Amino acid sequence: MEIATRDAYGKTLAEIGAEDPRIIVLDADLSCSTKTQIFAQKFPERFFNMGVAEQDMMGTAAGLALAGKIPFASTFAVFATGRAWEVVRNSIAYPKLNVKICASHAGLTVGEDGASHQAIADVALMRAIPNMTVLVPSDGPETEAMIRKIVDYPGPVYVRLGRAKVPVIHEGGCDFSIGKGQVLREGKDFAIVATGLMVAYALQVAKNLSQRGIEATVVNMSTIKPIDEALLKQLAQKFSLLVTVEEHSIIGGLGSAVAETLSEVQPVKIKRIGVRDQFGQSGTYQDVLHYYQLDPEGIEKQILAVL
Repeated sequence: MEIATRDAYGKTLAEIGAEDPRIIVLDADLSCSTKTQIFAQKFPERFFNMGVAEQDMMGTAAGLALAGKIPFASTFAVFATGRAWEVVRNSIAYPKLNVKICASHAGLTVGEDGASHQAIADVALMRAIPNMTVLVPSDGPETEAMIRKIVDYPGPVYVRLGRAKVPVIHEGGCDFSIGKGQVLREGKDFAIVATGLMVAYALQVAKNLSQRGIEATVVNMSTIKPIDEALLKQLAQKFSLLVTVEEHSIIGGLGSAVAETLSEVQPVKIKRIGVRDQFGQSGTYQDVLHYYQLDPEGIEKQILAVL
């Protein structure tokens, strides 16, 4: 079974909208793509299409938060974090307002839309802002649990969502906690720390490596900030090699967060797998991931090179 995290977001948003009248949804003229249209159809009085004006959308969200509402601001990740960065920094994060920025079409899997619409630096941009929490769900059930959790979390949150359908990992539902990583598979040889779509691929790679007699621990790191330092320290004490895998630049994303954390508390060899300081390419998302060696075959090849 596969479901896009943006689809899970739209469905969940409409459900929690019925439970909490404080929830207001804003969109920058992309509600069909971000799936906020589901909320808009159920609660038109609490939905606002702000047009192609991402800065205005973030500023309006800040005002709604000051009025006691819980605004969810949605658009493509490249616009939410790029065009609107200064407003997010100064009007939302600096005063620590209760705004949820849920950005879809992140990463390379936007595919044919090309480099202009592929967000592979969005996590880096949001991580660098004080007071900002950064979350990346691995599948549909975790997206649902995450969206429900952040309603009760006071403060600004960035949630990174994707367009492409991804395999369901949490078949029986997900017990998500902000700031906690999740060990999905135990192995004795090394650990893979992955986020987003790459979690499903990491599990596939671990299964393939097992057939070679190599056993990998696989961790779903769905909170990039604040990252789970305690779990990372445990992994670094147990293994001589950690591999991070992300659909993002290796500069400023998950790999950077892991390396920065462990270099201070438990230094260990780290292999960062992601986009290596390049813009994206246009193509089907499967072809683009293959180009960057971010499909299971490419990830396995990169891991074998360092084992």
